[in-house]
Amino acid sequence: MRSGFPGFPPEAMTFYRGLARNNRREWFQPRKQIYEEKVKAPMAELVQAMNQAMMKFAPDYVTDAGKAIYRIYRDTRFSPDKTPYKMQIAASFARRGMEKHGAAGYYFAISHKGVDVGGGIYMPPPETLRAVRTRIADRHAEFRRLAASSAIRRLFGAMQGEQLTRVPKGFACDHPAADLLRFKQFLLFATLEPEIVTTPKLFTEIEKRFRAMAPFLEFLNAPLVETRRGRPEGLF
Repeated sequence: MRSGFPGFPPEAMTFYRGLARNNRREWFQPRKQIYEEKVKAPMAELVQAMNQAMMKFAPDYVTDAGKAIYRIYRDTRFSPDKTPYKMQIAASFARRGMEKHGAAGYYFAISHKGVDVGGGIYMPPPETLRAVRTRIADRHAEFRRLAASSAIRRLFGAMQGEQLTRVPKGFACDHPAADLLRFKQFLLFATLEPEIVTTPKLFTEIEKRFRAMAPFLEFLNAPLVETRRGRPEGLF
């Protein structure tokens, strides 16, 4: 699918190369307008273009740019790294009505070093992880097909994520999906070359990866959607 998004202007990459060498407020403040016009504004255009595309294959994940795009400011309160600014601009698309990191969603990030594209569940709370594992245990053949489809293998490779050393409690050690049940995260991820950032190819490469992983994300979110539908109104 084509869009009217031409890519980021070259000034966006110049900004991030400079920020990499000068990640401090004194450097950023005089260049804040450059960030707003050459980085953040094009990012909002890209998110809108992605939303239009997702209306055809993932309409429940369409997200307003103001909510999708992450702030440039880092939370340094509990980090030994006190540099104030993030070295990339990123956006995430959560399923409507669900937590950004607690359910499966789409993600991409842009920097002078490359383009990260991914999706899945990154930080599921215990009850969510249990629901997803139960669905995988019951329908593991289907999940294997989705996670290892030809498009997924070509565009992402193997599913990634932290894993336990043993099958989690509540599932048989010899379960045919034991290898899948050990996962604590269920992620698809790829890094693309930085040369595409300033070209129309940027949208194309992100969009085809989003489209490829749509069935994978819907599988992961299915038990969460069912749980929400079964709750009385007012609990969310």
